[in-house]
Amino acid sequence: MVNEGKSLTEALLSAKADERVTFGVYECAQVMNDDPDSVSFCVLASDNFECDIALQIHFTLIQAFCFDNDISIVRVSDMQRLGELVGAKRLEDAHCVLITNPADGSWEDPALEKLHLFCEESRSFNEWVPEITLPER
Repeated sequence: MVNEGKSLTEALLSAKADERVTFGVYECAQVMNDDPDSVSFCVLASDNFECDIALQIHFTLIQAFCFDNDISIVRVSDMQRLGELVGAKRLEDAHCVLITNPADGSWEDPALEKLHLFCEESRSFNEWVPEITLPER
């Protein structure tokens, strides 16, 4: 899990630097609705949302959308760390994070490729939304 956490951190920081990160449940849903082919990877933060039924519904719909559109998806348990990595000003914006493809399609990210392979392998073990632990700062 340490390697996947490091790969996720690298992929998020690279996407942030290239302005290919979207965060916030509603903002991510809009990107998925407007241009689903642009979405490369989805991260859901699972910190204490059990009591928020609306958020549970959004997560279920986002997961279903990702499965239907072959978008790799993972969960992380440290929403605060995820928010720091992507530059979210409000903690609740880190519930959902998308990494999109570059507009010109000429980019490759080795960290993201590792994550896609990890997700594919996890699905072969019927773990559809694997959890990744983000490394400490």
